[in-house]
Amino acid sequence: MAIPPLVLASASTARLRLLRTAGIEPVVHPSDFDESQVQLDNPADLVQRLAEGKAAAVAAQLNGMMILGCDSVLVLGGQIYGKPANPAEAIQRWQQMRGQTGALYTGHVLIDQVQRRQLVRYQITEVEFALVSQRQIEAYVATGEPLHCAGCFALEGRGGLFIESIRGCHSNVIGLSLPLLRQMLATLSYDVSDYWHQ
Repeated sequence: MAIPPLVLASASTARLRLLRTAGIEPVVHPSDFDESQVQLDNPADLVQRLAEGKAAAVAAQLNGMMILGCDSVLVLGGQIYGKPANPAEAIQRWQQMRGQTGALYTGHVLIDQVQRRQLVRYQITEVEFALVSQRQIEAYVATGEPLHCAGCFALEGRGGLFIESIRGCHSNVIGLSLPLLRQMLATLSYDVSDYWHQ
């Protein structure tokens, strides 16, 4: 069975970089899905529904492809957080996160248009935040980096300096669990290594 081209239904440069590092060159097709229409209290349900919405929106415009949709949130103290709205919110968030442990949830959806099958999964990774100073928080937010991230930090960027430890899949924290992607493709009877040759 020929492997269909992989489409990344996201404008995330971090997810694109992850795939490229793993030898996969996807077609980038950002979704125009309105995330505000999904309001759920369960983080696992939320990220799966959001990822599904993104993937489905892109799938409606394409044919014969494998569409990958992802979405992430951070759960800290029972609260669900997405991207901070502005620098002030990012500073406030870091004041809450420092010295604490949060859970990063990422929903993953694959829509295989060849087999007409869809898989919906999620991955959780625990993140222990360093006890950073107010000066470090303000300097980090001033770089603009945390404003583009669901967890208010980029593990693969400056934010990596402020993470003490990670329990679970590290690529999940960046926005896409590579092991989970491999498993999902295998469930659909594809070998991820075939994407190295596309």
